[in-house]
Amino acid sequence: MNNFDYHKPSTVEEAVHLLTDGAKALAGGMTLLPTIKQGLAAPDALVDLSTIEALVGIREHHDKGVVIGAMTTHATVSSSDLVREKIPSLASLASGIGDAQVRHRGTIGGSLANNDPAADYPAALLGLGGSVHTNKRTIAADDFFDGLFSTALEDDEVIAHVHLPIPQYAVYVKFPQPASRYALVGVFIAQINGGVRVAVTGAGSDGVFRAQSLETALNQNFSAAALSGVQENAAELMSDLHGSAAYRAHLITILAQRALN
Repeated sequence: MNNFDYHKPSTVEEAVHLLTDGAKALAGGMTLLPTIKQGLAAPDALVDLSTIEALVGIREHHDKGVVIGAMTTHATVSSSDLVREKIPSLASLASGIGDAQVRHRGTIGGSLANNDPAADYPAALLGLGGSVHTNKRTIAADDFFDGLFSTALEDDEVIAHVHLPIPQYAVYVKFPQPASRYALVGVFIAQINGGVRVAVTGAGSDGVFRAQSLETALNQNFSAAALSGVQENAAELMSDLHGSAAYRAHLITILAQRALN
């Protein structure tokens, strides 16, 4: 493992100043640290965000949404009384991420910034039509994800918090890969302001995506029966040793029907 500098700033401004070429922001480290150990990443410096108090916490935003600080852990999200009351599906999602060690170290901001194609939080952000707020701007969920392990974040941007609207209805169902508990397929369905959004993780060849065919059917008839015969195009889905694209296409519809039932 290569040598690197280690910084522990106390403010977002200080962290951004330290994020020069070759430096990486360190949130929970659930992905970054293993890749460094394996020699797949060799940053010149790590900027540890764990002591920036402004990035931690959960609060309600004018009865219209929940705001979650980027460095808030999965365990905190899953046990939050506010999240359980306003968006119980999000608390349930967070409780199913990895194991207890991962949930107490991993953060919502780190997960979204990493944008693993099988991660759970991207489905929640996209399904709820939320937004990511950085030190520079606000990025809508539909504009945030930009392919495998890629987002709209610039090199000098740090996620400050995430805003998630309170849905009329929302549920997340996933079929976990047994060893990692990542989603082989995960489906997040939300009904917001009369419209339906369906986000899928674990299946897209380019990462998380909105299932347009399911959205169209559910906007006409919000029921499991409406999805009978509806299926995503397998040609646009991922295929690997865990499951073929055709299997994933079938599983998307099955999980969506389970969610609605």
